[in-house]
Amino acid sequence: MVDWVGLLIPFAYLGILVGSLATFSSLYRKRKAAKSSSLEPWFGPHTPRDIYLSLLHLEPEPGQGKPPNVPDGVLKAALLQRAREDIKRILEVRNAKQALSSLLQRGSVGDELWQRHQRAEKEIEAELRDVVEEANALQPNWGQSIFQSANEMHHNAILRDKLAYIQAKGKRDREWWDQEKATIQSDFMRELGGDEKENSKPAAASPADRVGSDDDAVLVEGGGPATSGASKGAARKRKGKK
Repeated sequence: MVDWVGLLIPFAYLGILVGSLATFSSLYRKRKAAKSSSLEPWFGPHTPRDIYLSLLHLEPEPGQGKPPNVPDGVLKAALLQRAREDIKRILEVRNAKQALSSLLQRGSVGDELWQRHQRAEKEIEAELRDVVEEANALQPNWGQSIFQSANEMHHNAILRDKLAYIQAKGKRDREWWDQEKATIQSDFMRELGGDEKENSKPAAASPADRVGSDDDAVLVEGGGPATSGASKGAARKRKGKK
């Protein structure tokens, strides 16, 4: 006879094991999903996307049956701004991924930050697909070139910001240099005026100069008679020769 009890025990064990693993896996996924949904988003609100969706789904005003018709040019401009914002977010996520992975390997950051980054990547992928579909809906095959145009707009905006910063900095530096120049000129003129005042004052005679001047006066006075006698002798010799 077949021992059905002995055969049922292993199957029951396997059933209990598989059921417990499935329950644990389901609870783990739910807990992980709830935890990831409660994480702070990597980016802030997507304002250009909200503007585009508001233009696309305008509601009719009170008293009117149909919503206002938005021109295609306005929708295309709004979609380009949305794609430009997506380009900025793509660059930010790519630049942060390498540094974040190295910090995660070292244990400098927690898993929550990495999960936020992974969630941001998935959101951007879904956003890119949505933009391509919207571009193709507005104009056929526009989804292939919309991000190229948005990238050019993004780089042009960066160049304009740098140029404005350089011009503002040059203006501030010019104002600073004008103030420094005026300060240097005023100090130089003050020093120059002090030097002229010192040079205009008469120099006081030293004791040695005074002694030397007195001796010269004595010599001049003492040499007066001798000079007059010599002149008289020369006059007498001229008379004798005559």
